[in-house]
Amino acid sequence: MSDRIDTFRRLTTGALAALALGIGAAQAQETGTPDDARLINPGFLTVGTSDPVYPPWMLNDSPESGEGFENALVYALAEEMGFAREQVQWVRLTFEQIIAPGDKPFDFAINQVSVTPARAEVVGFSQVYYQSDKAVIALPGSPVIGAASFADLRGARWGAAIGTTDLAYLENVLGATDVAVYDDQVGVFQAMQAGQIDATVAALPTALFATAVQIPEASIVAILPPDAGDSGHGLLFQHGNPLIEWVDAALGRLIEAGTVQEMVTTWLVADPTLPIISE
Repeated sequence: MSDRIDTFRRLTTGALAALALGIGAAQAQETGTPDDARLINPGFLTVGTSDPVYPPWMLNDSPESGEGFENALVYALAEEMGFAREQVQWVRLTFEQIIAPGDKPFDFAINQVSVTPARAEVVGFSQVYYQSDKAVIALPGSPVIGAASFADLRGARWGAAIGTTDLAYLENVLGATDVAVYDDQVGVFQAMQAGQIDATVAALPTALFATAVQIPEASIVAILPPDAGDSGHGLLFQHGNPLIEWVDAALGRLIEAGTVQEMVTTWLVADPTLPIISE
């Protein structure tokens, strides 16, 4: 009888060990796949962006279309990570909600979020996928037209959206004082049209769209150098998110393959004839 009990025990122990190994292998296999339990919604890649979104970053206020630089990048990244197109779901938030510290309802967000040391203390970032010059946007008759130096620009009345690197650029790089602050970029343009401010700055692709569609009576009057404290745009994660390494590795492969640069060429058009003010 004791031999039968010992045999039963050995078989049971072996079965349990095999089951544990099988579960562990299955869990390991699911890590880095669309079924990864670390995802906000396993089986889907949940991506945050703003509401609304603007060309050339995303066209027709439709992240789902894949038309535009950033949403095209997301779908290419999702494919690189093993997700089908229909497994990408979008969450629309304000810019302030995206960059704020704390829990996030997305795996990562894409919204021209600039990587800065201050932000990196409260949120996580991927490597930079794009860096843009700044563009000065103004209406006809603005005192910034014809400016040749930062000193020429400082005397103007400037405006920018709260919490943006555009605002930080005006204050910390250009040295502008009493910059008017608005809730969003639309508010900035409305203030310009109302004669409350003389000019604003924006990333060059944003400025190209704004002067073509949002405020066509305005124009880009100068290009300013990138902010040394702004490394460029990165994907934003909740601080300490364990997905960063997986997503960043996939993004790196797209950059190395030239896929991201092809998207820059397709969607982000710069005008080489614009005047440049560097100091």
